[in-house]
Amino acid sequence: MGYIYLLNMKNFQEIKKKLYDSCLLFSDEKYNTVTTSIESNKKALFSETKSSAGDKHETGRAMLQLEMEKAGQQLASIIEMQKVLNKIRIHKTSKIICLGSLIKTTKANYYLAISAGEIIIENIQYYAVSTNSPIGKQLLGKKVGDKIPFNEAVILLVY
Repeated sequence: MGYIYLLNMKNFQEIKKKLYDSCLLFSDEKYNTVTTSIESNKKALFSETKSSAGDKHETGRAMLQLEMEKAGQQLASIIEMQKVLNKIRIHKTSKIICLGSLIKTTKANYYLAISAGEIIIENIQYYAVSTNSPIGKQLLGKKVGDKIPFNEAVILLVY
């Protein structure tokens, strides 16, 4: 029996690594998209020349400026995601749900990291959620056997 248990624990470790890598890829893709957008908007902002339609020119510049501010906020959010991911120690296990925990419940499977949405690993659905999300807040500090208000789910496994 102990041997099967070890195999299962190894499997959970591999799943946690894949979930972590998926979250990392998610944040890297978002970072690349936003930085590309910022660079594109910078080029458009600096290359726009004043035309005879002055108001149209100023409106275009204002719209580009708003896009730059929005992209800047998105970039700050992505950098925060990356900081959270850097805090996760994928080899760490705990009986109490914390950042980096893999959680199986009677309703769904969760990975407490960043809000990266649904991740499928080995044909099993997991939800990467942040500690600031409603479900993340409900999961934090819980342990096997605890019930969470969300969907009346019972926690079956914390790894």
